[in-house]
Amino acid sequence: MGPGGIATIIAASSLAVIAIAIAYVVIRVGRLIDEAKASLKALTDEAAPLIDEVHTTVTLVNGPLHSINRVTKNIEDLSDKVNEATTGFISKNGSAVKVAGALLSAAQMSKGRSKKKKAE
Repeated sequence: MGPGGIATIIAASSLAVIAIAIAYVVIRVGRLIDEAKASLKALTDEAAPLIDEVHTTVTLVNGPLHSINRVTKNIEDLSDKVNEATTGFISKNGSAVKVAGALLSAAQMSKGRSKKKKAE
């Protein structure tokens, strides 16, 4: 066998090693794709019920929130009406408010005096 035959054997052996290496990489990549596919399926199978539970929870929470919203709206309306009534009363009856203020201050002064008398 001459130098050409030895070179042919070396080249064929090198190609065989390269082919085996490429086959190994292809097999490993195939397994990786299979594992990724299985993981994605498991994730999808677990996520669907979780999304349903979250939807149910949000629906259950929204019910009381709507009730609270109605109550706060009613309270807001009530406070607006009280504000309008007091503003209207004060603007129309300024002298009555002054008299009421004077009576309140007199009542507080008399309370202060009675406390001082008890302390003595």
